[in-house]
Amino acid sequence: MSLVAHSLDVIKRLQAPSGAYPASPTFSAYRGYSWLRDGAFIAEGVSRHGDVAGADAFHAWCARVVGDRAGQVDALVSRAGRGEAVPAAEMLPTRFTLDGVDGDDDWWDFQLDGYGTWLWALREHGVRHGHVVPGVEKGVRTAARYLTAFWHVPCYDWWEEHVEHRHVATLGSIHAGLRAAIALGVLSGPESAAAAEAVEGIAGLVAQEGVTQEGHLRKWLGSDAVDASLLACVEPFGLYPAGHPAGEATVAEVERQLARDGGVYRYLDDTFYGGGRWVLLAGFLGWNHARAGRRAEAARYLEWMAAQANPAGDLPEQVPGLLLAPDRRQEWLDRWGPVATPLLWSHGMYLVLADELGVTA
Repeated sequence: MSLVAHSLDVIKRLQAPSGAYPASPTFSAYRGYSWLRDGAFIAEGVSRHGDVAGADAFHAWCARVVGDRAGQVDALVSRAGRGEAVPAAEMLPTRFTLDGVDGDDDWWDFQLDGYGTWLWALREHGVRHGHVVPGVEKGVRTAARYLTAFWHVPCYDWWEEHVEHRHVATLGSIHAGLRAAIALGVLSGPESAAAAEAVEGIAGLVAQEGVTQEGHLRKWLGSDAVDASLLACVEPFGLYPAGHPAGEATVAEVERQLARDGGVYRYLDDTFYGGGRWVLLAGFLGWNHARAGRRAEAARYLEWMAAQANPAGDLPEQVPGLLLAPDRRQEWLDRWGPVATPLLWSHGMYLVLADELGVTA
């Protein structure tokens, strides 16, 4: 079985009856949970390879989960409108149980990027297949109101770290998500106008504070470091698309600092499981190369991703070779056990890059 076929099979087999995609079925810290961000990219992967029903089910699950919290969002927006600083612990979570319930485990939950990424993926799926997932309107409007009200608030990043900062990758996902929400045509006039104002605000803030003197995007506002999550600000989110000087500089700097022998680190100070190279990030870098017309470079990243599969064909979250902080690996093995395998997001990103390169089998 090809890795494309195996990836589709793993994702379809593990998708919950609710429509949620589990992050990883056996990894201790992820088991039983679905992230909006991870799931959105997984859905993008299967949508590209024709699993319309699976992607529909995920998007419908997201819409239910988010829409069910419309009252909570309205209350949060009202509090913020009165000038109240809403604590991070009271914001919507980044992950939910497979049944759509808030988890009761301690987690670094206040992350805005997943809501924007879901809106982006929902529209991509609908445009690709020429249909609208039924019943998503309430969820879309709720997510858009939430992001419009809180896009400027510091929160945790993709890696569930640094709640004190405003992360450029998060801003890029919100920018893409709100543009998608407007394009979906379900927002009211005032909601659409507020979302458009937020989109302009994000673009202006990043242009003013989010680009270094060297011309690449910053990990967070005030930092000169790069982070591999910034790749998404170029492709697929298009905050600075392929061909834009800041987009080109960001891809080049991420590759220069963080790519090694086909794999991609999250950031240079990473110590999680020793700071290994992430399979899914090779997918993002390959995606950017493919969209920029550098197909040979993109193919090399796809080949590296495939080479990381275990004998069963399952892709891990990260790999143990060439660690940035090898002395820190054991503490995570002791805490959470072996690296998450399979990680469905890794399989989803393999499917995305395979599709970009026309690999279907």
